[in-house]
Amino acid sequence: MKIVIVGCGRVGSTLAENLDAAGHEVIIFDIRTAAFDRLPETFKGAALRGDGTDEEVLRRGGADGADVFLSLTEGDNRNVMAAQVATETFAIPQVIAKINDPVRAAAYAELGVATLCRTNLMVDTVAQHLHLPMSIGPGIDTPETPGHQHPHPTSRGLPVASEAAGAKVPPVAPPSRTRVAADHAADHAADHAADHAADHAADHAADHAADHDDAATEPGVAKAQRSGFRRWRS
Repeated sequence: MKIVIVGCGRVGSTLAENLDAAGHEVIIFDIRTAAFDRLPETFKGAALRGDGTDEEVLRRGGADGADVFLSLTEGDNRNVMAAQVATETFAIPQVIAKINDPVRAAAYAELGVATLCRTNLMVDTVAQHLHLPMSIGPGIDTPETPGHQHPHPTSRGLPVASEAAGAKVPPVAPPSRTRVAADHAADHAADHAADHAADHAADHAADHAADHDDAATEPGVAKAQRSGFRRWRS
């Protein structure tokens, strides 16, 4: 299968590594170059730096014709935006968006987006381990209607799927454009801060290692320098 993953965090990189090892064609996106350090040197797929919510970035990266699309960044809004592009623009048959907020996960599932809720999964795992009965939402919420057929916003908000069956339910109010933009900016700021911290830590470690090598190397003996492994491209 051809599988596109947006977000090369711990979950995304682990899935990419295992799907690649199983023989699937894997394309993984991330806006941070340092994120691709999580991939092993044996990874044969494509690791591309870019915004997975951008249609042109996905198209240039080869998202057309994908069988599976997994949006696994740390930002709920970005994951939903990427999933909607995958569903509505590229008509990818299987799309999953990681949504940490259980309320949002349920609401977006009603709108046709299959959601993976880490919060529900962890709470359910703890409850089962402690043998405690808890009423929580599903870890993966699969919509009853295909994503490309999900209802669009109306003046009353976002209708939920159960309205089609005649049930009178209150509409789910969509997040405002300002809120979505603010959350999107916050997600990018968090990624930038994490990237900066990772670069600082890497530089510090490199300097420390260089100092150690300088102290240990005899005069006139050339030191070996190991280049970092990189596969990504803009």
